[in-house]
Amino acid sequence: MAEKRNIGRHRKRLSLRFGIESPTRLAFTEDISDHGLFIKTTNICPPGTRLQIELTLSDNDSVFIEGMVRWTKKVPPQMIHLVRKSGMGVKILRFIAGEETYRTFVSNIPGKP
Repeated sequence: MAEKRNIGRHRKRLSLRFGIESPTRLAFTEDISDHGLFIKTTNICPPGTRLQIELTLSDNDSVFIEGMVRWTKKVPPQMIHLVRKSGMGVKILRFIAGEETYRTFVSNIPGKP
């Protein structure tokens, strides 16, 4: 199925922690953009859930984000490595800390569309 959105998403695996009250669950990104990210996890939250996210960039800088789950795809834990999209699409609502660092990181990803 063709991508319907005109948003520059970049495949990038980054370590992160996320949670409703505080970022306690460990996960990874599948892709990121200026406006959101995809969290690869079996611990999904329903659409509309606000999340606190601590994202670790490849140079060990941390970015703190408040985001909202926009869509989910639940896959059994034993199949997560076989399916490309398994987790949550999250829209960035606001940056708590590190906005400039995040924007610079995204703009410098090689092969950016």
